[in-house]
Amino acid sequence: MSRKIRYGMVGGGRGAFIGAVHRIAAAMDQQIELVCGAFSSDPERSKASGADLHLPPGRCYGTFEEMIKAEAQLPAGERMDFIAIVTPNHMHFPPAKMALEYGFHVLSDKPATFDLAQAKALAKLVKKTGLLYGLTHNYTGYPLVKEARNMVATGKLGKIRKVVVEYPQGWLATRLEINGQKQAFWRTDPKKSGAGGCVGDIGTHAENLAEYITGLQIKELAADATTFVKGRKLDDDINVLLRFNNGAKGVLHASQICIGEENNLNIRVYGEKGSLEWHQKEPNSMLLKWPNDPMQIYRAANGYLSDVAKAAGRTPPAHPEGYLEGFANIYKAFINHIRAVEDGRKLKAGDFALDYPKIEDGVRGMAFIEAVVKSSKGNAKWTKLDC
Repeated sequence: MSRKIRYGMVGGGRGAFIGAVHRIAAAMDQQIELVCGAFSSDPERSKASGADLHLPPGRCYGTFEEMIKAEAQLPAGERMDFIAIVTPNHMHFPPAKMALEYGFHVLSDKPATFDLAQAKALAKLVKKTGLLYGLTHNYTGYPLVKEARNMVATGKLGKIRKVVVEYPQGWLATRLEINGQKQAFWRTDPKKSGAGGCVGDIGTHAENLAEYITGLQIKELAADATTFVKGRKLDDDINVLLRFNNGAKGVLHASQICIGEENNLNIRVYGEKGSLEWHQKEPNSMLLKWPNDPMQIYRAANGYLSDVAKAAGRTPPAHPEGYLEGFANIYKAFINHIRAVEDGRKLKAGDFALDYPKIEDGVRGMAFIEAVVKSSKGNAKWTKLDC
């Protein structure tokens, strides 16, 4: 497949935040081309947004339904290969479902769907069609996160005993949504965000990071979800105890009312032989701690890293890279998988092209959200994940 992979975008028009992030990430490796889009629920705004991006007027669609139907009618050498969904949560499932039904691969922002039932239905459709579905849990794209995963998988830390993961923010410490702030407005609206506020927005990132690095699955949890800001309809703080499928225990904390905190995602993983620690605010460093040896600091882009971590890096040592490049690595793996499918190549386990979050991760994320909500309503009762 000796051409750029073509994609269409759903959402991400004027005034949006995450759409621009996706477009930058997709363009970073010069392997992907934006050819069309339905950028807003307002048809005129959608077409104006497409014009901003210098797309041909005929490929700037008023609705995602119009886009998918029209693109499916184009010759194979012109139509999009996949859609990128960058809408609020309630609009993740409809375009994903329709795209798969019309033969297009899907890459979606997280969480996968509005609720768990939709996620399970989508998983069945992905399996039925044989098409690819990816989810942009972008933190799994960081080089040292991949190094951490490799260290656990190769047994360097021994059997994992405890996981501590947290994601505090402070931007919703006041009722920002009543002032017309677009990002706050839909994230705190249960009709658009779903059953969870903070838990769905950033709690799922913490959940996904813990499972990705350790290779374990959360079996059950006990959660205390709180809405601290008066008048808010969804949770803005969660504290969760975790039980993993290998017997390990964990603590997950996510909050959007921690004044002074930015995107302070961090994780500590403790095994029988050693432990590791990684902070998103200092993404190019990872701490390794041992019982009888000095602490080590692993740095991104160095020759001592595993092949998988080196494959995820783009810059020489000490040149900072992180959020955008992490997103770009999800896109890179996803479109490399598309190329392999189109070329009829079978990929081996461990191939970079397989290293991106898939529909199974999406189902687990939705099961996590619903388990947290259910557990908290039951006074932090231990609750199994339904997946």
